[in-house]
Amino acid sequence: MIINLKKNRFYLILISILIILSDQFTKNIININHKSLINNDLIFFSIDYVKNYGAAFNILNGSRIFLSTVSIIVTLVLIYFILNKNNLSNLDLLSYSFILGGTIGNAIDRVTKGYVIDFINLNFINFPVFNIADISINIGLIFIIYGLIKYKQ
Repeated sequence: MIINLKKNRFYLILISILIILSDQFTKNIININHKSLINNDLIFFSIDYVKNYGAAFNILNGSRIFLSTVSIIVTLVLIYFILNKNNLSNLDLLSYSFILGGTIGNAIDRVTKGYVIDFINLNFINFPVFNIADISINIGLIFIIYGLIKYKQ
């Protein structure tokens, strides 16, 4: 059975909430136990502990108020689109719910702590440390790119 996300947008908000909860739960575990968990290798990645005072790749480092404001604006726009836009595809709606969950997850850290906790460090490539919210935002962006390619044909 395929759920029509256009008709039941509750599921989209539920996806966002589950992302926020998993993001905050993992960040809390890392924050409390980072001394014992740091540098533990888990096959493809290791646990690290980074306080990111910027955005992705630490750009805009130290711009807490600006980044918090952008997060709030993006959150409001995404909630509006998810709940009110009727001309969006299920894939668009799903993309927005992933981005919403990730945006709120990182915004909670940024507003309450002044930084975002990053802890996933890939072992097989030199890449910045990231978190569950970052993964969620990237999944949403991948869905958007896929939709653009699919519907362009």
